[in-house]
Amino acid sequence: MIRTLLAALVSVSPTLLAAPFPGQDAFVAEVAAETGMAPSEVAAVLAGARKQQSILDAIARPAEAKPWRDYRPIFLNQARIDGGRRFLREHRELLSRIQASTGVPAEVVTAIIGVETSYGSITGRHRVLDALATLGFHYPPRADFFRSELKHLFHLVREEDHLDIGELRGSYAGAMGWGQFIPSSYRAYAVDGDGDGRRDLFGSLPDIVASVANYFVAHGWQRDGLVTLPARAGADTRPFERDGLRLNTTLGGLRELGWRVDHDGGDQLAATLLRLDGNDGEEHWVLFNNFYVITRYNRSPLYSMAVHQLAQELALGQARGLVRR
Repeated sequence: MIRTLLAALVSVSPTLLAAPFPGQDAFVAEVAAETGMAPSEVAAVLAGARKQQSILDAIARPAEAKPWRDYRPIFLNQARIDGGRRFLREHRELLSRIQASTGVPAEVVTAIIGVETSYGSITGRHRVLDALATLGFHYPPRADFFRSELKHLFHLVREEDHLDIGELRGSYAGAMGWGQFIPSSYRAYAVDGDGDGRRDLFGSLPDIVASVANYFVAHGWQRDGLVTLPARAGADTRPFERDGLRLNTTLGGLRELGWRVDHDGGDQLAATLLRLDGNDGEEHWVLFNNFYVITRYNRSPLYSMAVHQLAQELALGQARGLVRR
């Protein structure tokens, strides 16, 4: 929905409109050609965007820059665990249905929503239009990426006419809704879980839960697959060279190097090894396919480990009957 913003701009004095962004003319032409909008309409929407220094400041200090011992308590705390148990209890039927159809465990979907937005309570205060324009035109390290997301935003609001481009709010990086989907992910992976003909990641829990699960399935989630296992080095353990997050060896290959992993079989499973700085020193973890899939949601291995460990806590709560209270 773009008309609301355009109508508001008509009543605004031209002196209050944002100055053109650098490279705006070329961007306007591209969006107009891709969407069928008039260039003047695209330009008018951009005139309503504001460069926000707070957004540039936020992207310069991401939480993922912290060591694991400092990052983990942000998401693995009693309030987040209790909130997850409550979410599982209140939406058990929906989560169970999605788990049965997709293979993505209820506690994993819940952990994503918990880490991203504290179960929908903190979905972001920045206008998405401001965030993507600020980063797309004023943040050179990733300007191409964020300009692409800004284009997707224009497409998205034309495809989902219940969304107002001037009113959408989200994170400093332009992620939206309970699951924090950026515009390209919203377009590609959001689904209509309640059958009302709309994909609403702000107010429809069936849409939200189904979309998070669909994202995982689309990126290769394996039903009942391993996520990660702790590993221990011995006196004869030889070094392993990790290639980013690529699964560039197997569990058997790590065992041949002397890494001890308490798991029967599975030597053929693709894997890699991750070292983290924990409270008690170095931690080593064997990563499998489903860990890699979580990193497609957020590229940080710290994020993925937080999601996994929160999901483990929630699963433990279910096993103990804490969720059923």
